[in-house]
Amino acid sequence: MTGENLTVTLADIEAAAERLKGHAVETPLLESPALNERLGLRVLIKAETLQRVGAFKFRGAYNRLVQLTPQERKTGVVAFSSGNHAQGVALAAKLLGIPALIVMPADAPALKIANTRGYGAEVRLYDRLTESREKIAAAIAAERGAVMVPAFDDPAIIAGQGTAGLEMVRQARALGAKLEVVIAPTSGGGLLAGLSTAVKALSPRTTIYGVEPAGYDDTLISLRAGKRVPMTPTFRTLCDALETPCPGELTFPILQANIADVAVVTDAEVAEAMRVAFSTLKLVVEPGGSVGLAALLSGKITPKPGATVGLVFSGGNVDPELFARVLRGEL
Repeated sequence: MTGENLTVTLADIEAAAERLKGHAVETPLLESPALNERLGLRVLIKAETLQRVGAFKFRGAYNRLVQLTPQERKTGVVAFSSGNHAQGVALAAKLLGIPALIVMPADAPALKIANTRGYGAEVRLYDRLTESREKIAAAIAAERGAVMVPAFDDPAIIAGQGTAGLEMVRQARALGAKLEVVIAPTSGGGLLAGLSTAVKALSPRTTIYGVEPAGYDDTLISLRAGKRVPMTPTFRTLCDALETPCPGELTFPILQANIADVAVVTDAEVAEAMRVAFSTLKLVVEPGGSVGLAALLSGKITPKPGATVGLVFSGGNVDPELFARVLRGEL
């Protein structure tokens, strides 16, 4: 599939960046000499843990909501999410004066549920084992005449997430660096699709990798099959933010065009990455946000020695008790 056929372009991402000016944080590109030495690489970390709501999701949510018509703003929005998209939509809705209802699993991290409510959204909890979040959200949206805001499979969402890639390439250039490799988490593929579109447009020779948790490697399976392959997970993962069972209809062709490969990491490797991020970088990174670092530390992705690597820390919304257990080495 060629760039002309894809649903999101560099121009869309640049337009999203204009809409986000003054609303989203231009997160820093951080570097740690200690981490560089440990990995034998130059690692430039895009710290979306420092974004509003503590995750990249605010970018896409705001870019989608700010384009609603006056009538759509009045009737409001409905979304479903385990946490970070929920918070992104809730805050964007609050800033724009739009009613929002979020369907969230009852076993989502308490911090994410509390934060979503704290931003003013109505939260409807459901049992992920016995209920369908899609059906619940669709019924509420139909009843209220509200707009459904997808977590990833929407051009405006993808373009908004792509602004992180736009910033990353430009920030690296300002440091005199050329990104040879870029690594980011993937679930439904909104972040990776948007990010890879921006990076490939500005730096075509950069190699891009996604990273998924073991047991939820649907993107890898789909890429190898050449088509979207839904999977039925048989267990939970530490990476609650990455538990989507199939890449998106819109995101998947973009990933096919842009991604070199997908690495798969275990919960133990993720926990180690969280500890390294905390001890070496002094950053709190949630499990799903840590998978890229886990792939580097475990050797699942091995750039050539001395390569300049762009690494996305996608979020920092981790339950405090879980984080404490990780730091104590209990997970």
